[in-house]
Amino acid sequence: MAKKPRSQRRKKGDKVESSQINGASGDIEELSLSHSIVTAGSETLGSFSSEDSWGGDNNDFDEADDGAMRSSEERERKLQDAFVMADEFCSEKRSTRRESSLRQWYTALTHYTSGSYETVENKLSDIIRGCQFSIRSGSPSEQYAACRVLETVAVLLADEEYFEQTYRSLLLRVVQSKHRAIPVRIAALRAIGMTCYIGVDDDVIVQEVIDLCEAVAQSEYRGEKVAPALRAAALTVWNVLATTLHEFYIAGSDDASTGRGLLLLPILVECLEQQEDLGLQSAAGECAVWIHSARLQLGVEDGEGVNTTERRYRLGSWEGSEWEDTMAEIEQLMESLSNQSGHYLSKKKKKETRTIFRDLLSTIQENEPPLEVIQFHGGTVELSSWKDVIPMDFIRRCLQGGLQIQLMTNPTLQAIFGINSQVLNASNIGMSQQEKRLLFSKASETAKEKDHHRTRKRQNRTNAKNSFLINDD
Repeated sequence: MAKKPRSQRRKKGDKVESSQINGASGDIEELSLSHSIVTAGSETLGSFSSEDSWGGDNNDFDEADDGAMRSSEERERKLQDAFVMADEFCSEKRSTRRESSLRQWYTALTHYTSGSYETVENKLSDIIRGCQFSIRSGSPSEQYAACRVLETVAVLLADEEYFEQTYRSLLLRVVQSKHRAIPVRIAALRAIGMTCYIGVDDDVIVQEVIDLCEAVAQSEYRGEKVAPALRAAALTVWNVLATTLHEFYIAGSDDASTGRGLLLLPILVECLEQQEDLGLQSAAGECAVWIHSARLQLGVEDGEGVNTTERRYRLGSWEGSEWEDTMAEIEQLMESLSNQSGHYLSKKKKKETRTIFRDLLSTIQENEPPLEVIQFHGGTVELSSWKDVIPMDFIRRCLQGGLQIQLMTNPTLQAIFGINSQVLNASNIGMSQQEKRLLFSKASETAKEKDHHRTRKRQNRTNAKNSFLINDD
Protein backbone atom coordinates (compact mmCIF):
# COMPACT_ATOMS: atom_id res chain seq x y z
CA MET A 1 0.00 0.00 0.00
CA ALA A 2 1.42 3.38 -1.03
CA LYS A 3 2.25 5.91 1.65
CA LYS A 4 0.20 9.06 1.97
CA PRO A 5 1.81 12.31 0.85
CA ARG A 6 3.54 14.18 3.65
CA SER A 7 0.93 16.96 3.55
CA GLN A 8 -1.87 14.44 4.28
CA ARG A 9 -0.20 12.67 7.20
CA ARG A 10 -1.46 13.39 10.69
CA LYS A 11 1.25 14.25 13.15
CA LYS A 12 1.87 11.79 15.93
CA GLY A 13 -0.09 12.67 19.03
CA ASP A 14 -2.64 14.87 17.25
CA LYS A 15 -6.12 14.36 18.63
CA VAL A 16 -9.25 14.37 16.49
CA GLU A 17 -11.94 16.15 18.47
CA SER A 18 -14.72 16.48 15.91
CA SER A 19 -15.16 14.61 12.68
CA GLN A 20 -17.92 13.55 10.35
CA ILE A 21 -17.75 11.01 7.56
CA ASN A 22 -18.34 12.31 4.06
CA GLY A 23 -20.79 9.84 2.57
CA ALA A 24 -20.04 10.90 -0.97
CA SER A 25 -16.30 10.50 -1.02
CA GLY A 26 -15.46 8.67 2.20
CA ASP A 27 -13.15 11.49 3.30
CA ILE A 28 -13.09 12.65 6.91
CA GLU A 29 -13.50 16.34 7.64
CA GLU A 30 -11.74 17.18 10.90
CA LEU A 31 -11.85 20.43 12.82
CA SER A 32 -11.34 21.03 16.50
CA LEU A 33 -14.31 22.40 18.43
CA SER A 34 -11.97 25.02 19.87
CA HIS A 35 -11.04 26.29 16.39
CA SER A 36 -11.32 30.06 16.04
CA ILE A 37 -11.01 32.51 13.19
CA VAL A 38 -9.02 34.87 15.43
CA THR A 39 -5.28 34.16 15.57
CA ALA A 40 -2.54 35.49 17.78
CA GLY A 41 -1.48 37.88 15.03
CA SER A 42 -4.93 39.35 14.47
CA GLU A 43 -5.31 43.04 15.17
CA THR A 44 -7.68 44.13 17.91
CA LEU A 45 -9.19 47.43 18.89
CA GLY A 46 -6.10 48.19 20.95
CA SER A 47 -4.00 48.29 17.79
CA PHE A 48 -5.70 51.57 16.87
CA SER A 49 -4.84 53.30 20.15
CA SER A 50 -2.11 55.45 18.64
CA GLU A 51 -4.46 56.82 15.98
CA ASP A 52 -7.94 56.82 17.53
CA SER A 53 -9.61 59.92 18.89
CA TRP A 54 -9.37 58.47 22.39
CA GLY A 55 -5.60 57.94 22.19
CA GLY A 56 -2.87 60.29 23.36
CA ASP A 57 -2.67 62.97 26.03
CA ASN A 58 -3.84 65.84 23.84
CA ASN A 59 -6.55 68.06 25.29
CA ASP A 60 -6.99 70.35 22.28
CA PHE A 61 -10.38 69.89 20.55
CA ASP A 62 -9.13 70.66 17.05
CA GLU A 63 -6.24 68.24 17.29
CA ALA A 64 -8.51 65.56 18.75
CA ASP A 65 -10.97 65.97 15.87
CA ASP A 66 -8.07 65.81 13.42
CA GLY A 67 -6.88 62.60 15.06
CA ALA A 68 -10.35 61.10 14.73
CA MET A 69 -10.43 62.04 11.05
CA ARG A 70 -7.00 60.49 10.45
CA SER A 71 -8.15 57.36 12.25
CA SER A 72 -11.25 57.13 10.07
CA GLU A 73 -9.22 57.63 6.90
CA GLU A 74 -6.69 55.02 8.00
CA ARG A 75 -9.42 52.48 8.67
CA GLU A 76 -10.96 53.12 5.28
CA ARG A 77 -7.59 52.65 3.58
CA LYS A 78 -7.00 49.35 5.38
CA LEU A 79 -10.53 48.22 4.51
CA GLN A 80 -9.96 48.89 0.82
CA ASP A 81 -6.59 47.12 0.93
CA ALA A 82 -8.21 44.01 2.47
CA PHE A 83 -10.69 43.65 -0.41
CA VAL A 84 -8.57 44.89 -3.31
CA MET A 85 -8.16 41.33 -4.69
CA ALA A 86 -11.62 40.06 -3.74
CA ASP A 87 -12.68 39.65 -7.38
CA GLU A 88 -9.80 37.19 -7.94
CA PHE A 89 -10.44 35.15 -4.78
CA CYS A 90 -11.97 32.13 -6.54
CA SER A 91 -9.01 31.81 -8.92
CA GLU A 92 -6.62 31.07 -6.02
CA LYS A 93 -5.94 27.30 -5.96
CA ARG A 94 -4.35 27.02 -2.52
CA SER A 95 -6.78 26.57 0.34
CA THR A 96 -4.38 28.05 2.89
CA ARG A 97 -4.13 31.27 0.86
CA ARG A 98 -7.90 31.54 0.60
CA GLU A 99 -8.30 30.93 4.33
CA SER A 100 -5.72 33.63 5.05
CA SER A 101 -7.68 36.06 2.86
CA LEU A 102 -10.91 35.21 4.69
CA ARG A 103 -9.23 35.93 8.02
CA GLN A 104 -8.10 39.31 6.67
CA TRP A 105 -11.65 40.00 5.51
CA TYR A 106 -12.98 39.16 8.96
CA THR A 107 -10.52 41.53 10.65
CA ALA A 108 -11.32 44.27 8.14
CA LEU A 109 -15.09 43.91 8.58
CA THR A 110 -14.97 43.94 12.38
CA HIS A 111 -12.27 46.59 12.94
CA TYR A 112 -12.00 48.82 9.89
CA THR A 113 -15.66 49.49 9.02
CA SER A 114 -16.70 52.44 11.14
CA GLY A 115 -19.99 53.90 9.93
CA SER A 116 -19.23 53.96 6.19
CA TYR A 117 -20.13 50.75 4.35
CA GLU A 118 -19.66 51.89 0.76
CA THR A 119 -16.54 49.75 0.24
CA VAL A 120 -18.25 46.65 1.64
CA GLU A 121 -21.36 47.29 -0.46
CA ASN A 122 -19.28 47.61 -3.61
CA LYS A 123 -17.49 44.33 -2.87
CA LEU A 124 -20.51 42.47 -1.48
CA SER A 125 -21.09 40.29 -4.55
CA ASP A 126 -17.39 39.29 -4.57
CA ILE A 127 -17.51 38.52 -0.83
CA ILE A 128 -20.58 36.30 -1.17
CA ARG A 129 -19.17 34.56 -4.24
CA GLY A 130 -15.85 33.92 -2.49
CA CYS A 131 -17.54 32.54 0.64
CA GLN A 132 -19.75 30.29 -1.48
CA PHE A 133 -16.68 28.94 -3.27
CA SER A 134 -14.85 28.27 0.01
CA ILE A 135 -17.82 26.56 1.65
CA ARG A 136 -18.39 24.28 -1.34
CA SER A 137 -14.81 23.33 -2.12
CA GLY A 138 -12.49 24.40 0.71
CA SER A 139 -11.02 22.65 3.73
CA PRO A 140 -13.04 22.57 6.98
CA SER A 141 -11.09 25.49 8.45
CA GLU A 142 -11.68 27.49 5.26
CA GLN A 143 -15.39 26.68 5.35
CA TYR A 144 -15.52 27.83 8.97
CA ALA A 145 -13.79 31.12 8.11
CA ALA A 146 -16.22 31.72 5.21
CA CYS A 147 -19.23 31.21 7.50
CA ARG A 148 -17.77 33.66 10.03
CA VAL A 149 -17.27 36.26 7.30
CA LEU A 150 -20.90 35.89 6.19
CA GLU A 151 -22.01 36.24 9.81
CA THR A 152 -19.99 39.45 10.21
CA VAL A 153 -21.30 40.94 6.95
CA ALA A 154 -24.80 40.37 8.35
CA VAL A 155 -24.06 42.72 11.25
CA LEU A 156 -23.15 45.46 8.78
CA LEU A 157 -25.47 45.08 5.79
CA ALA A 158 -28.02 42.34 6.38
CA ASP A 159 -31.47 42.65 4.81
CA GLU A 160 -34.00 40.19 3.40
CA GLU A 161 -32.20 40.11 0.04
CA TYR A 162 -28.93 39.15 1.74
CA PHE A 163 -30.78 36.51 3.75
CA GLU A 164 -32.21 34.92 0.60
CA GLN A 165 -28.79 35.03 -1.10
CA THR A 166 -27.08 33.10 1.67
CA TYR A 167 -29.74 31.02 3.41
CA ARG A 168 -31.50 28.46 1.23
CA SER A 169 -28.87 27.59 -1.33
CA LEU A 170 -25.83 27.72 0.97
CA LEU A 171 -25.98 27.97 4.76
CA LEU A 172 -29.09 25.82 5.23
CA ARG A 173 -27.45 23.01 3.25
CA VAL A 174 -24.33 23.25 5.42
CA VAL A 175 -26.40 22.86 8.60
CA GLN A 176 -28.28 19.91 7.14
CA SER A 177 -25.17 18.20 5.74
CA LYS A 178 -23.99 15.18 7.72
CA HIS A 179 -20.46 15.14 6.32
CA ARG A 180 -19.53 18.68 7.38
CA ALA A 181 -17.37 19.24 10.43
CA ILE A 182 -19.37 20.18 13.53
CA PRO A 183 -17.73 23.65 13.96
CA VAL A 184 -18.61 24.46 10.33
CA ARG A 185 -22.26 23.54 10.87
CA ILE A 186 -22.29 25.61 14.06
CA ALA A 187 -20.79 28.63 12.26
CA ALA A 188 -23.35 28.28 9.45
CA LEU A 189 -26.24 28.11 11.92
CA ARG A 190 -25.02 31.18 13.79
CA ALA A 191 -24.63 33.04 10.48
CA ILE A 192 -28.25 32.19 9.64
CA GLY A 193 -29.34 33.43 13.06
CA MET A 194 -27.40 36.68 12.77
CA THR A 195 -28.71 37.39 9.26
CA CYS A 196 -32.27 36.72 10.36
CA TYR A 197 -31.99 38.75 13.57
CA ILE A 198 -30.41 41.82 11.98
CA GLY A 199 -31.93 41.90 8.51
CA VAL A 200 -35.31 40.13 8.49
CA ASP A 201 -38.55 41.77 9.60
CA ASP A 202 -40.87 39.05 8.33
CA ASP A 203 -42.39 36.87 11.07
CA VAL A 204 -42.92 34.01 8.62
CA ILE A 205 -39.17 33.82 7.88
CA VAL A 206 -38.28 34.18 11.56
CA GLN A 207 -40.64 31.33 12.46
CA GLU A 208 -39.06 29.20 9.70
CA VAL A 209 -35.56 29.68 11.16
CA ILE A 210 -36.89 28.98 14.65
CA ASP A 211 -38.37 25.73 13.31
CA LEU A 212 -34.90 24.81 12.03
CA CYS A 213 -33.36 25.55 15.44
CA GLU A 214 -35.94 23.45 17.25
CA ALA A 215 -35.28 20.54 14.89
CA VAL A 216 -31.49 20.75 15.34
CA ALA A 217 -31.86 21.07 19.13
CA GLN A 218 -33.42 17.61 19.31
CA SER A 219 -31.25 14.64 20.24
CA GLU A 220 -31.54 13.41 16.64
CA TYR A 221 -31.77 15.38 13.40
CA ARG A 222 -32.29 13.94 9.91
CA GLY A 223 -31.60 10.43 11.14
CA GLU A 224 -28.36 11.11 13.03
CA LYS A 225 -27.42 11.92 16.59
CA VAL A 226 -26.74 15.62 17.07
CA ALA A 227 -23.49 16.71 18.72
CA PRO A 228 -23.99 18.62 22.01
CA ALA A 229 -22.13 21.68 20.66
CA LEU A 230 -24.48 21.87 17.65
CA ARG A 231 -27.53 21.52 19.90
CA ALA A 232 -26.19 24.34 22.09
CA ALA A 233 -25.77 26.58 19.04
CA ALA A 234 -29.34 25.81 17.94
CA LEU A 235 -30.72 26.77 21.37
CA THR A 236 -28.64 29.97 21.36
CA VAL A 237 -29.96 31.04 17.95
CA TRP A 238 -33.50 30.08 19.01
CA ASN A 239 -33.16 32.28 22.08
CA VAL A 240 -31.88 35.27 20.11
CA LEU A 241 -34.70 35.08 17.56
CA ALA A 242 -37.27 34.48 20.31
CA THR A 243 -36.46 37.93 21.74
CA THR A 244 -37.91 39.45 18.54
CA LEU A 245 -41.32 37.80 19.03
CA HIS A 246 -44.16 38.88 21.28
CA GLU A 247 -44.03 37.28 24.71
CA PHE A 248 -47.35 35.48 24.10
CA TYR A 249 -45.83 33.45 21.25
CA ILE A 250 -43.08 32.33 23.64
CA ALA A 251 -44.80 31.69 26.97
CA GLY A 252 -48.53 32.21 26.44
CA SER A 253 -51.31 29.78 25.61
CA ASP A 254 -55.00 29.79 24.75
CA ASP A 255 -57.49 27.50 23.11
CA ALA A 256 -55.98 28.07 19.67
CA SER A 257 -52.21 28.01 20.25
CA THR A 258 -49.40 27.28 22.69
CA GLY A 259 -46.21 29.30 23.00
CA ARG A 260 -43.12 27.88 21.35
CA GLY A 261 -41.13 28.18 24.55
CA LEU A 262 -43.63 26.07 26.46
CA LEU A 263 -43.27 23.26 23.93
CA LEU A 264 -39.48 23.52 24.24
CA LEU A 265 -39.39 23.03 28.02
CA PRO A 266 -39.04 19.19 27.96
CA ILE A 267 -36.01 19.51 25.66
CA LEU A 268 -34.46 22.04 28.06
CA VAL A 269 -34.86 19.58 30.93
CA GLU A 270 -33.04 16.93 28.92
CA CYS A 271 -30.22 19.34 28.00
CA LEU A 272 -29.75 20.50 31.59
CA GLU A 273 -29.23 16.86 32.58
CA GLN A 274 -26.29 16.50 30.14
CA GLN A 275 -23.51 16.70 32.72
CA GLU A 276 -20.70 16.26 30.19
CA ASP A 277 -21.36 19.46 28.23
CA LEU A 278 -21.46 22.82 30.01
CA GLY A 279 -22.13 24.71 26.78
CA LEU A 280 -25.35 22.80 26.18
CA GLN A 281 -26.42 23.24 29.78
CA SER A 282 -25.81 26.99 29.80
CA ALA A 283 -27.64 27.45 26.46
CA ALA A 284 -30.63 25.54 27.85
CA GLY A 285 -30.51 27.61 31.05
CA GLU A 286 -30.56 30.88 29.09
CA CYS A 287 -33.55 29.66 27.07
CA ALA A 288 -35.39 28.79 30.29
CA VAL A 289 -34.63 32.25 31.69
CA TRP A 290 -36.02 34.03 28.62
CA ILE A 291 -39.16 31.85 28.59
CA HIS A 292 -39.63 32.64 32.30
CA SER A 293 -39.12 36.37 31.64
CA ALA A 294 -41.66 36.28 28.81
CA ARG A 295 -44.13 34.56 31.13
CA LEU A 296 -43.70 37.32 33.71
CA GLN A 297 -44.37 40.01 31.10
CA LEU A 298 -47.70 38.44 30.18
CA GLY A 299 -49.15 39.23 33.60
CA VAL A 300 -51.82 37.15 35.35
CA GLU A 301 -54.51 35.40 33.36
CA ASP A 302 -58.23 35.95 33.73
CA GLY A 303 -59.80 34.07 36.61
CA GLU A 304 -61.76 34.30 39.80
CA GLY A 305 -60.72 37.07 42.15
CA VAL A 306 -58.52 38.78 39.54
CA ASN A 307 -59.56 42.34 38.86
CA THR A 308 -58.47 44.61 36.01
CA THR A 309 -55.71 46.32 37.98
CA GLU A 310 -54.13 43.04 39.06
CA ARG A 311 -54.35 41.63 35.56
CA ARG A 312 -52.60 44.71 34.19
CA TYR A 313 -49.85 45.27 36.72
CA ARG A 314 -49.11 41.96 38.42
CA LEU A 315 -46.41 39.73 37.03
CA GLY A 316 -47.38 36.43 35.50
CA SER A 317 -46.41 33.12 37.09
CA TRP A 318 -46.39 29.37 36.47
CA GLU A 319 -48.64 28.64 39.42
CA GLY A 320 -51.61 26.49 38.49
CA SER A 321 -50.50 25.94 34.90
CA GLU A 322 -49.76 22.56 33.31
CA TRP A 323 -46.08 23.58 32.98
CA GLU A 324 -45.61 24.33 36.68
CA ASP A 325 -44.02 20.94 37.42
CA THR A 326 -41.68 21.19 34.42
CA MET A 327 -40.47 24.64 35.47
CA ALA A 328 -40.01 23.38 39.02
CA GLU A 329 -37.82 20.57 37.64
CA ILE A 330 -35.80 23.07 35.60
CA GLU A 331 -35.36 25.27 38.66
CA GLN A 332 -34.18 22.28 40.69
CA LEU A 333 -31.65 21.27 38.03
CA MET A 334 -30.32 24.83 37.76
CA GLU A 335 -30.05 25.11 41.54
CA SER A 336 -28.04 21.89 41.60
CA LEU A 337 -25.72 23.29 38.91
CA SER A 338 -25.35 26.59 40.78
CA ASN A 339 -23.93 24.59 43.71
CA GLN A 340 -21.92 22.23 41.53
CA SER A 341 -19.45 20.03 43.35
CA GLY A 342 -17.77 16.70 42.76
CA HIS A 343 -14.33 15.26 42.28
CA TYR A 344 -15.04 14.39 38.64
CA LEU A 345 -14.98 18.08 37.64
CA SER A 346 -11.99 20.40 37.57
CA LYS A 347 -11.92 23.33 39.94
CA LYS A 348 -12.11 25.77 37.03
CA LYS A 349 -15.16 24.10 35.48
CA LYS A 350 -16.99 23.92 38.81
CA LYS A 351 -16.41 27.62 39.38
CA GLU A 352 -17.55 28.50 35.86
CA THR A 353 -20.69 26.36 36.19
CA ARG A 354 -21.64 27.91 39.53
CA THR A 355 -21.11 31.43 38.22
CA ILE A 356 -23.26 30.90 35.12
CA PHE A 357 -26.20 29.30 36.86
CA ARG A 358 -26.26 31.56 39.91
CA ASP A 359 -26.83 34.51 37.59
CA LEU A 360 -29.56 32.65 35.71
CA LEU A 361 -31.18 31.32 38.87
CA SER A 362 -31.60 34.80 40.33
CA THR A 363 -34.13 35.50 37.57
CA ILE A 364 -35.91 32.16 37.87
CA GLN A 365 -36.28 32.31 41.67
CA GLU A 366 -36.30 36.01 42.52
CA ASN A 367 -37.45 37.54 39.21
CA GLU A 368 -34.32 39.69 39.41
CA PRO A 369 -33.37 41.27 36.07
CA PRO A 370 -29.79 40.93 34.80
CA LEU A 371 -27.31 43.77 34.78
CA GLU A 372 -24.53 43.80 32.19
CA VAL A 373 -22.22 46.78 31.89
CA ILE A 374 -20.29 47.32 28.65
CA GLN A 375 -17.17 49.40 29.13
CA PHE A 376 -16.34 51.96 26.46
CA HIS A 377 -13.41 54.32 26.17
CA GLY A 378 -16.00 57.07 26.50
CA GLY A 379 -18.14 55.59 29.26
CA THR A 380 -20.45 52.64 29.85
CA VAL A 381 -23.70 51.20 28.57
CA GLU A 382 -25.90 49.24 30.97
CA LEU A 383 -28.21 46.45 29.82
CA SER A 384 -30.86 45.46 32.36
CA SER A 385 -33.11 43.12 30.36
CA TRP A 386 -32.61 39.62 28.99
CA LYS A 387 -34.11 40.95 25.76
CA ASP A 388 -30.92 43.01 25.38
CA VAL A 389 -28.38 40.81 27.15
CA ILE A 390 -29.07 37.69 25.05
CA PRO A 391 -28.55 39.39 21.64
CA MET A 392 -25.56 41.33 22.98
CA ASP A 393 -23.77 38.11 23.97
CA PHE A 394 -24.55 36.69 20.53
CA ILE A 395 -23.18 39.74 18.71
CA ARG A 396 -20.15 39.95 21.01
CA ARG A 397 -19.18 36.40 20.07
CA CYS A 398 -19.47 37.32 16.38
CA LEU A 399 -17.48 40.58 16.46
CA GLN A 400 -15.07 39.69 19.29
CA GLY A 401 -12.42 42.44 19.45
CA GLY A 402 -14.40 44.66 17.07
CA LEU A 403 -17.46 44.94 19.34
CA GLN A 404 -16.72 48.38 20.74
CA ILE A 405 -15.93 50.11 17.46
CA GLN A 406 -19.08 48.65 15.89
CA LEU A 407 -21.29 49.69 18.80
CA MET A 408 -19.89 53.22 18.52
CA THR A 409 -20.35 53.49 14.74
CA ASN A 410 -22.95 50.95 13.57
CA PRO A 411 -26.40 52.63 13.44
CA THR A 412 -28.25 49.29 13.39
CA LEU A 413 -26.66 48.10 16.63
CA GLN A 414 -27.16 51.51 18.21
CA ALA A 415 -30.88 51.35 17.39
CA ILE A 416 -31.19 47.82 18.78
CA PHE A 417 -29.52 48.58 22.12
CA GLY A 418 -30.50 52.24 22.47
CA ILE A 419 -26.94 53.58 22.33
CA ASN A 420 -26.31 57.28 21.75
CA SER A 421 -23.14 57.36 19.68
CA GLN A 422 -22.74 61.13 19.98
CA VAL A 423 -22.54 60.93 23.76
CA LEU A 424 -20.01 58.09 23.68
CA ASN A 425 -17.79 59.72 21.08
CA ALA A 426 -18.05 63.23 22.53
CA SER A 427 -16.80 62.06 25.92
CA ASN A 428 -13.56 60.88 24.29
CA ILE A 429 -12.53 64.34 23.17
CA GLY A 430 -10.21 66.42 25.29
CA MET A 431 -9.32 63.81 27.92
CA SER A 432 -5.89 62.55 28.79
CA GLN A 433 -5.06 58.89 29.25
CA GLN A 434 -4.74 59.41 33.01
CA GLU A 435 -8.16 61.06 33.22
CA LYS A 436 -9.76 58.23 31.27
CA ARG A 437 -8.08 55.68 33.51
CA LEU A 438 -9.30 57.43 36.67
CA LEU A 439 -12.87 57.82 35.38
CA PHE A 440 -13.55 54.77 33.22
CA SER A 441 -11.44 51.89 34.51
CA LYS A 442 -13.04 49.09 36.54
CA ALA A 443 -10.95 50.14 39.57
CA SER A 444 -12.04 53.80 39.43
CA GLU A 445 -14.01 55.46 42.20
CA THR A 446 -17.00 55.84 39.87
CA ALA A 447 -17.09 52.10 39.17
CA LYS A 448 -16.71 51.30 42.88
CA GLU A 449 -19.56 53.65 43.79
CA LYS A 450 -21.85 51.98 41.24
CA ASP A 451 -20.96 48.60 42.66
CA HIS A 452 -21.71 49.73 46.22
CA HIS A 453 -25.02 51.23 45.05
CA ARG A 454 -26.09 47.98 43.40
CA THR A 455 -25.07 46.02 46.51
CA ARG A 456 -27.19 48.27 48.75
CA LYS A 457 -30.19 47.92 46.43
CA ARG A 458 -29.82 44.14 46.42
CA GLN A 459 -29.59 44.04 50.22
CA ASN A 460 -32.67 46.26 50.55
CA ARG A 461 -34.66 43.96 48.28
CA THR A 462 -33.57 40.92 50.26
CA ASN A 463 -34.46 42.59 53.58
CA ALA A 464 -37.87 43.55 52.27
CA LYS A 465 -38.60 39.98 51.18
CA ASN A 466 -37.48 38.60 54.57
CA SER A 467 -39.28 41.22 56.66
CA PHE A 468 -42.02 38.74 57.63
CA LEU A 469 -39.45 36.79 59.66
CA ILE A 470 -38.99 39.61 62.15
CA ASN A 471 -42.52 41.03 62.04
CA ASP A 472 -44.36 38.09 63.57
CA ASP A 473 -46.97 40.29 65.15
